[in-house]
Amino acid sequence: MLRRIRRPRRQGDICMTTSSAATVHTVAIELLKANKTSEAIDHFHETLMLDPDFAPAWANLGIALRKLGKFETSVICTSRAITLAPQNAAFLANYGNCLADLDRFDESYKAYAEAMRLKPDDFTLRYNYAIALRDGMRLEEARMLFNELLKNHSDNIEIVWDAAMTCLQLGDFKNGWQAFEARFKRPIMARERIYKNAPRWRGEDIKGKTVLVYEEQGFGDTVLCSRYIPLIQARGGIVILECKRPLHKLFSAIPDIKRIAEPGQVADNEFDYHVPMMSLPGIFGTDLSSIPPPVRLHVAPTLPPHIAHMLRLGEKQLKVGIIWSGNVEFFNNRKRAVDVSRFLPLSAIPGVQLYSLQKGPRENELEACGAEGLILKVGPELSDFSETAAVLKQLDLVIMTDSSVAHLAGSLGVPVWNLLSHSAYWLYLTERQDSPWYASMRLFRQPKAGDWDSVFAQVATELEKAVRLQVR
Repeated sequence: MLRRIRRPRRQGDICMTTSSAATVHTVAIELLKANKTSEAIDHFHETLMLDPDFAPAWANLGIALRKLGKFETSVICTSRAITLAPQNAAFLANYGNCLADLDRFDESYKAYAEAMRLKPDDFTLRYNYAIALRDGMRLEEARMLFNELLKNHSDNIEIVWDAAMTCLQLGDFKNGWQAFEARFKRPIMARERIYKNAPRWRGEDIKGKTVLVYEEQGFGDTVLCSRYIPLIQARGGIVILECKRPLHKLFSAIPDIKRIAEPGQVADNEFDYHVPMMSLPGIFGTDLSSIPPPVRLHVAPTLPPHIAHMLRLGEKQLKVGIIWSGNVEFFNNRKRAVDVSRFLPLSAIPGVQLYSLQKGPRENELEACGAEGLILKVGPELSDFSETAAVLKQLDLVIMTDSSVAHLAGSLGVPVWNLLSHSAYWLYLTERQDSPWYASMRLFRQPKAGDWDSVFAQVATELEKAVRLQVR
């Protein structure tokens, strides 16, 4: 467990160490607070070389390793701290956090329960327990606890935010949209834009007024909320849309947009109101009975010759696009993404030709596992979302873990099987196998946290059925 470090100088048999374990540990804590995590870990190791029974060092080493995504090791370090100090509620709570990271929720709840027994009124313990309940899909319990915490901490933006996510996932859109507006007060998110010459639009009369509609999150959420642009226009608003360039051609088919610009390229005097896209569902009072249909999108009329040739190779088979990972910088991508090897058995099904639509840092995993001959690679050669749309329209089916292309396929009406982790994005609600946002989307959910085996077994069975139906 412990990393090898430089041993202290010795003179004869006398150790010349000048620092005590507690002193080194104090330095490690300061480094951790300064986000110098790797240096902090070195100092925690040094602390434990000086005193292997220093429980706080084991606990804080676990916290530091957790920050680096080393969850398995983090659990072990934290459990050592508890062995040395079994009545320390903070150690138990940290252990609960680590177990939840690994989807070991039943064990996590036991750790939280013991911590709260020791400190029943501790706010942080109860808040972390509520988060674990939500992540473990005990949503009603989580909502009740968040609401209870808000009674005495109504100004705590993180609780408001977590309560909003829980409401949305439960389909309680009315309360969810209202609490969702707290997102701009969270330090982790970009602050709400402030303009000197234009107020934030909150639903008032905009007839004849120009509204700047701007993205605020990922590509998928931008595609999702593009459906609200015609609703703004129906109220008499003139829309300027601000989004990243790979979406510009895709959105060029939306009628009557004044112009589409890149972020930061619209002058303050060009509009009368501004609004972030993810606020639009709340402004229009969206509930499960009033979700507007996706907007019309531009599909590139032609594709690069090499891609067109690869698509022709699968003409006599069921052409299936696959994606195994979303944005690797998304904090929870490790739980929603899989290894490409999960898809390999699907390529063995007679009558199926797989196409990789994967882009980004993980696109080369196909070569790494030797599957580039089985799965034809088109993703890296697509320059923008309108070209991706053109490929999707020529496929029979898309099978993927959740990311922006799921929104694109759903918006285009292309059949898409979206493979979801146990605690999926709020958009997909709970238990449903369909999506009220996308008519062509089918949801395959983990029956329990971390269980991708069951998901892919079900997908293989359903894909074999789809091939038989095509043959008929």
